[in-house]
Amino acid sequence: MIKTYIFLIGAIFCEVAGTMLLPLSQNFTKLIPTVALSAFYLTAFYLLTFVVNKLPIAIVYATWSGLGIFTIAILGYIFFKQTLSWQAILGLFLIVIGVILVNSFTGKLN
Repeated sequence: MIKTYIFLIGAIFCEVAGTMLLPLSQNFTKLIPTVALSAFYLTAFYLLTFVVNKLPIAIVYATWSGLGIFTIAILGYIFFKQTLSWQAILGLFLIVIGVILVNSFTGKLN
């Protein structure tokens, strides 16, 4: 089960890396960022194929998208100087709490 979560974390990392390269690709006109983001997205989906064989797809997608959104918001603040209102920050923390709750009861579903 640990290997499954390592693949899920890897998929989240790759999805976040690909998303962070979107602005740098300048609408896919810059070759290197475009190739890199494509490779990251393909790797993310490849890793997800292993995860969905072990965990329910609803759990996988909730975790993948929730932690991806949270991480991208933090990295957007750090690298692109994007700001969020306190309500948005609260919402992001609620997403993380939701991901924790969903994964806490995953074992009880099987």
